Amino acid sequence: MRVGVLALQGAFREHITDLEALGASVLPVRLPEQLDGLRGLVIPGGESTAIAKLMRTYGFYEPIRAKHAGGMAVWGTCAGAILMAAEIADARADQEPLGLLDAVVRRNAYGRQKDSFEADLQIAGFKEPFRGVFIRAPRIESVGPGVEVLATHGERIVAARDGNLMATTFHPELTGDPRLHRFFLDRVIGAK
Repeated sequence: MRVGVLALQGAFREHITDLEALGASVLPVRLPEQLDGLRGLVIPGGESTAIAKLMRTYGFYEPIRAKHAGGMAVWGTCAGAILMAAEIADARADQEPLGLLDAVVRRNAYGRQKDSFEADLQIAGFKEPFRGVFIRAPRIESVGPGVEVLATHGERIVAARDGNLMATTFHPELTGDPRLHRFFLDRVIGAK
């Protein structure tokens, strides 16, 4: 299975390592034409404003939308979750969402860097808790009727899925726990 990780900024190396350890053929995606032939794409955590600017500079918006419309799965983690949303609640003028996931996401919902934390999460379908690493994390404020909530932290939605789209507001690539990467490969990429 060939998957890509958007490698413009952020924690892309960690995702590549995790996916390769699970047997996937992984391409660091730096140009839109590298999306050709991918079954899935991970948009990593990092600085959402910087990633958005680089996506615009390199012309990624329409190609990602078109590839997703053609069946490519997309998983956004932290900043990636912000960018794949239909709406960014507190978007800056230079931050355009991809509009893939029927959700409203708020940036830095837990506060500044010093407010970062870890928490055990109950992920739908997982027997054991998953340790979520929240670094200047967003939250999913609301989801549309077709979107499944996979996990919450308190009252806040922190993971959601709609067919071959998945968003997590935390950093699973920093945990050493491969279960969400396996879930993406096995269940999200194969979704119709």
